[in-house]
Amino acid sequence: MEKRTIDPWKWGEQTNSAQAVEVKNVDGTLYCSGQVAIDENGVPSKADMRSQLIQTIQNLEKLINESGYECKNIVRLNVYTTSTQDFFTTCMDVYVPFLQKYGIKQATTLLEVKGLFATLTVELEATVVK
Repeated sequence: MEKRTIDPWKWGEQTNSAQAVEVKNVDGTLYCSGQVAIDENGVPSKADMRSQLIQTIQNLEKLINESGYECKNIVRLNVYTTSTQDFFTTCMDVYVPFLQKYGIKQATTLLEVKGLFATLTVELEATVVK
């Protein structure tokens, strides 16, 4: 698998993402449903957004690994949140290190939504290749 990121604007270097990701010679593509802070019994978290993001990332890592893929090969990662302001003020110290841990440079979209399932405040939707 060959991966190339494209970011024609200088400001893009500060976004923890890429404007586009090109992938060639792929052996497989994993389209992950949105992952949220739901425990192994299907119970949604009532914790704050930062705590929910930690659990959401753990759930995404588990899904990707158990599918036989690697987090370093995430090429698209969409973030849905009930408050972009809360996400930027309370979650970046969790989100950015997650990306750095695996060297992820992904195409991304961040969307503020009116609501998510039950008491959830953040959701991650990934596309992974190998």
